[in-house]
Amino acid sequence: MKKIYIITGANGHLGRAVIRLLLGTDAEVRGLILPGDTKQLFENVCYTKGDVRDRESLRPLFLNTDGAETYVIHAAGIVDISWELSAHVYDVNVSGTKNVLSLCAEYKIKRLIYVSSVHAIPEKNSLCVLQEVSRFSPREVRGGYARTKAEASQAVLNSVKKGMDAVIVHPSGMLGPDAVSGSYLMQLVEDYMSGLLPACVNGGYDFVDVRDVAAGCLLALEKGRTGECYILSNRHYEIREILHIIRDLTGGRRLPVLPAWAARAACPVIRQWARMKNRRPLYTKYSLYTLKSNDRFSHDKATSCLGYTPRDIRSTLKDTVLWIQEQNVSVPPGS
Repeated sequence: MKKIYIITGANGHLGRAVIRLLLGTDAEVRGLILPGDTKQLFENVCYTKGDVRDRESLRPLFLNTDGAETYVIHAAGIVDISWELSAHVYDVNVSGTKNVLSLCAEYKIKRLIYVSSVHAIPEKNSLCVLQEVSRFSPREVRGGYARTKAEASQAVLNSVKKGMDAVIVHPSGMLGPDAVSGSYLMQLVEDYMSGLLPACVNGGYDFVDVRDVAAGCLLALEKGRTGECYILSNRHYEIREILHIIRDLTGGRRLPVLPAWAARAACPVIRQWARMKNRRPLYTKYSLYTLKSNDRFSHDKATSCLGYTPRDIRSTLKDTVLWIQEQNVSVPPGS
């Protein structure tokens, strides 16, 4: 039977990694991109220009799927490191997910993979290992972005109760090559390589290769149990470890390491620095909170049930640095 894969956020970091894996199959691949997004699109992918906030703009993705096994990987979303919740982020992450769920039900798709986030999982004290949960609540997580992913994740679980075949995956902080649209973590690497990162901060998080998350999504599509959640994480790395690896690969200067309290106090100065350099500020109240939060995420369930295996972050950073250097002639080797 013919297989059709629909990828929302098709030109995002994860969406592109998923598509690269699917292009090696004989299935039809359809991707949702924003109007005006034409950067480095793949051949042999049928793209639809639309917005998850506009339900009808998504309909062309689902047309002519009768008689085929149709799978949806909903990867579209906005990662936001502000503490507050903006209406735009809510509309994309929550209302957009509900629009996708509605069309999946209408067109009776075979299975949906919803790309949530580890931020949707309630925090516990620093001694606890964080594992998958069976319900989500915006009231139990911190920060606007986390609340949207929690609410959207619960909407997916609610759809399962109504007969939807859906599985949720929770990636941690993703790094890796081929980030055409950019991300905050990729900006961290690029800014350091370009000499635009003024300082390192004391703290870290669980960082994972985007290609491993993409593989995990397809494993969940194949082997995941309906209504189950799977954490696609790696392990904790300090920010200074990440920058040290990059320095080993490319050269570069050693940055001062700010303690958390000093970084919080310096947020207005860092924000002004970023504005002067025409960059997004990487150190915000929420991002600094996150770098000190409990990130002891266990991917044991994904490993045992799906066969998910993340790689060491050094190989991730090596490939990432090479990709950035190929894309940006202003960041030559050894800069």
